[in-house]
Amino acid sequence: MDAINSHSSIRSYKKDLVPEGMLQRILHAASRASSSGNMQAYSVIVTSEQKIKEDLFDSHFRQSMVLEAPLLLTFCADFHRMRRWLKLRGAPDNFDNFMSFMIASIDAILASQNAALAAEAEGLGICYMGTTLANCDDIAKVLNCPEGVVPVVGFSMGYPNEKPELRDRLPLEHLVHRERYENKTDLQILQAYQNREIEGWKRYLSNPQLRRRIEESGVENLAQVYTKLKYTRESHEVYSDTIRRCLQRQGIQI
Repeated sequence: MDAINSHSSIRSYKKDLVPEGMLQRILHAASRASSSGNMQAYSVIVTSEQKIKEDLFDSHFRQSMVLEAPLLLTFCADFHRMRRWLKLRGAPDNFDNFMSFMIASIDAILASQNAALAAEAEGLGICYMGTTLANCDDIAKVLNCPEGVVPVVGFSMGYPNEKPELRDRLPLEHLVHRERYENKTDLQILQAYQNREIEGWKRYLSNPQLRRRIEESGVENLAQVYTKLKYTRESHEVYSDTIRRCLQRQGIQI
């Protein structure tokens, strides 16, 4: 619970290497995550070589932590291994479709969160990178992912060289529904995001680069930051095409 309640994304790391024994404990924790049918349809790629991290740098939008963190962990949806086993045992191959990709993606995400919590409990810091999915096609090529293997989530990992303040979260009453989904009123929605509007806006304005982008774009509030600067329709359409292209190239029917 201490690790859960003290989580913050770490983007600056010390040069200290992660001991192999500690890494093995973290990977073991990942392997104990829930898995659909216990098929364990995922793989974890641990990257420590600087050359490979340099190859991944552009794919991860040139985030400095890609080069600075001692380790990158990439969690892939992976039915490649199981499909080969099925073939060797004369069983039908039913796992080349979109539903199978979703099952494998959930397995990978569950394993990643187990690993993240274990790492933080060991005193390490992590930062999830959404670029893993956004550029899954390029990342799959760099990491030599065979047919049926798609990177879906990943994070940098190492000893923290910073201690960011904890980020705000939406109140539980707006995240949790009892028995059935409760559709909130407009006023309740505004109340849910009231603190986020204040704290999030303050955080963006405190960053000189982000403040300049906000001022140049004429953005007026946090909601507009999300959809006019961070997650535009155009960028999401590009990433959607990337994911579809990657699935097709990896032999997954969509």
